[in-house]
Amino acid sequence: MDVEWLVTLERSAHPIGESGLDGRARVQRAEHNKRADGRPGELGGNVQGDAGKAQDPNVEDVSGVARGAYVLAEASGGRPEVILIASGSELSLAVETHEQLRAEGVRSRVVSMPSWELFDEQPQEYRESVLPPEVTARVAVEQGSTLGWERYVGPRGHVIGMKTFGASAPLKELQKKFGFEPDRVTAAAKSLLGRR
Repeated sequence: MDVEWLVTLERSAHPIGESGLDGRARVQRAEHNKRADGRPGELGGNVQGDAGKAQDPNVEDVSGVARGAYVLAEASGGRPEVILIASGSELSLAVETHEQLRAEGVRSRVVSMPSWELFDEQPQEYRESVLPPEVTARVAVEQGSTLGWERYVGPRGHVIGMKTFGASAPLKELQKKFGFEPDRVTAAAKSLLGRR
């Protein structure tokens, strides 16, 4: 089976699986899957356990889950300088990075993107409200293949993900090896902004 096909299948919009969502968005996912006009509804899981249940306590509206992506955590003090994009268990890492950047005076936005397909079907106005074109510093975090994320980070962005296959070790060791830690994601975001 071809890897690109598997990635496409994994990121497919229908049904929206549980692994790409924070806690409150799971309720929206269930509603979406009930209304999915002839498309099957299904629950998905995530292999990283409860790590993907990140949520910003300031976020109240997760209705964007039915649109494929939404702002999970907003920059405080103005327009975001950098956008962190993730889904599933990677959301907790993006939120931790967001908090670390905030403490360092960097305005960041966290975007939860459980479905590329649904997001791509949205009107341009909505897509640009989530991923403003003027914010070109973007970091996507994917504990799998990086294939496809370049569409959302753009030419100035960076994707932190797996570029190899076959690593075997305890999860924490692999996360450290491949850069799935707040310090490494923070460094990538600051690098895009020309900061250290």
